[in-house]
Amino acid sequence: MWITALAKWSVGWTRFKNRFFESNPSTNTASRGASLLAHSERRFLHALNYCMLLPGPEAQQLATYLGWLMHRTWGGILAGTLFILPSLLILIALSWIYLEFGQTPLIAALFEGIKPAVTAIVIVAVIRIAKRSIRHAILAWLAFFSFIAIFVFNVPFPLIIVSAGLIGFFLGQYRPTLFTQQAHTPSHHSDSSIKALIDDHTPTPEHARYDATRLYRQLSIGVLLWLIPIVALILIEGWKSLYPQIAWFFTKAAFLTFGGAYAVLPYVFQGAVEHYQWLTASQMMDGLALGETKPGPLIMVVAFVGFLAGFANDTILGGLGFWGGALGALVATWFTFLPSFLFIFLGAPLIESTHGNVQFTAPLTAISAAVVGVIANLGVFFAYQVFFPKGFSQGLSIFALLICLASLLLMLRLQWGVIRTLGLAGLLGILFAQSGLLFS
Repeated sequence: MWITALAKWSVGWTRFKNRFFESNPSTNTASRGASLLAHSERRFLHALNYCMLLPGPEAQQLATYLGWLMHRTWGGILAGTLFILPSLLILIALSWIYLEFGQTPLIAALFEGIKPAVTAIVIVAVIRIAKRSIRHAILAWLAFFSFIAIFVFNVPFPLIIVSAGLIGFFLGQYRPTLFTQQAHTPSHHSDSSIKALIDDHTPTPEHARYDATRLYRQLSIGVLLWLIPIVALILIEGWKSLYPQIAWFFTKAAFLTFGGAYAVLPYVFQGAVEHYQWLTASQMMDGLALGETKPGPLIMVVAFVGFLAGFANDTILGGLGFWGGALGALVATWFTFLPSFLFIFLGAPLIESTHGNVQFTAPLTAISAAVVGVIANLGVFFAYQVFFPKGFSQGLSIFALLICLASLLLMLRLQWGVIRTLGLAGLLGILFAQSGLLFS
């Protein structure tokens, strides 16, 4: 059983996803589930809809859910861990290479080509998420005012999320029809003749039924797994020092970011770049590019942020560069994903009583709409950094604008994937640099 589970979920080493360029970040997981014949489409989408209601990275949560459903708690732990572990190791290596060699002419030219494409990726993400999340004019207005709040007034991301949730709660009382549409429904094209290991008629396994004793035991273990590392970090170097702040910041990110990986980015940007100043806006864009070019979930960009923070500011390992960065990446990853495991192990047995309940889904639907405006703000900021790298006074970068427009055309009209688009953009950056046009 464990060999099967390990083989099934270690696709994190090789699986490149188009994320929002299909219906959502978990769509490729859907095709994987179909190919493995592990779950019927209806059971799979039931799990997916629950994960979409949760804060944090829904693709990893879905992998955890399906592993838990088939192989109990340890199956969920293996599935969720193997989904992110390969990309964590790859991103630690890429982050070190980026810091050591990122200023060489070839690598600099590569990133100059990739950055406009990253801006296009964020724009396309806004469009795709808006189509999924905004189903009524009221939700569109909510997205618009969220954009104004953060772009014009610099309102903190958590305050926007809380406000949107309250608005959704009250709207759910008076306009419940705004929130009754399901996030996903089963496809009419699924092959009902294929027998899944867990199909529509399979009884709920004993371990998937609600058990108060088991719930409290898992909650206690989860709290200890969060508390022991953060207390240890505080005892070593104090609360205000680097690693406890990384731990606390990404714990909040795990609880406040509804809507998938792109919903996490604005909060991480506002905190890591503007507040803590662990990295620059340009480095954040480079990290997003690296996150898009490796296998595994995009949310692993948090490891890049943690690596850069630890690499430059390590206070535990004596400023040893790589090892300080690796510790920062591990701390950021641990405290980002630990809550997601708890959400599944604690909440999955209860989903039948909450799934489809308007009072439960209305605040989260409103939050998803508000996230569209917040991500749009991120796209505007990235566009400014890329199109006017030296400020308005130095004029527009025609090269960056053309790469961004071409990337939008390729992804929206020709349905190119992220890797292919970034590869072409990076190649163009190198070619333009070699011709002397890029940096002239």
